[in-house]
Amino acid sequence: MDPNNTETADRVTRRSLVSRLKNWDDQSSWNEFFDAYWRLIYSAALKAGLNDAEAQDVTQETIITVSKSIRSFEYDRKKGSFKGWLLNTTRWRIADQFRRRDKNVVQLHRPDEDGSNPIENIPDPSSENWTASWDRDWEQHVYAAALQRVKAQIAPEQFQIFDCYVNKEWPAAKVAKSLSISLGQVYIAKHRVTTAIKKAVKAIENAELG
Repeated sequence: MDPNNTETADRVTRRSLVSRLKNWDDQSSWNEFFDAYWRLIYSAALKAGLNDAEAQDVTQETIITVSKSIRSFEYDRKKGSFKGWLLNTTRWRIADQFRRRDKNVVQLHRPDEDGSNPIENIPDPSSENWTASWDRDWEQHVYAAALQRVKAQIAPEQFQIFDCYVNKEWPAAKVAKSLSISLGQVYIAKHRVTTAIKKAVKAIENAELG
């Protein structure tokens, strides 16, 4: 299969999801979107300094904001990627949570035991560190999406070898013995699956999700 054709198909698939989200009644597409991105949003909220309940609120409110704004989003590299758009949407909702927390702190107006103001200890969700954390989480998200895509495309036996050798970090000899295969088959499976994952990651990134 031509890799360029594969990337084009992946791009169409992902862009089609965003296009389908513009139909608010398309419950299947919204479920697909939620399953794909809620962990990324939730994790970003936690790393920004919010607690579990606040992070859950951010996740819900971000999804709601996306649902209200998705019709105005278009794939245009000059205007920015979907990744950047989702980042900003998530950041705004995190900032909302901090503002709510600020109000409660101001109402209490009670300094910490060391004399510092609690407001000063609240992390800045727009800081470079937080943005870098989002980028790392996004890379993990893209890799996980690529891994699932490849898993659905290759023979189960090939993925099992890769999973044991790479994900579980078993020694090659242990993988070969446990699965009754040769060392050569272990190395070949790793190469094939790794190559497929790299192509899938590139395809997703080329679809402006990276």
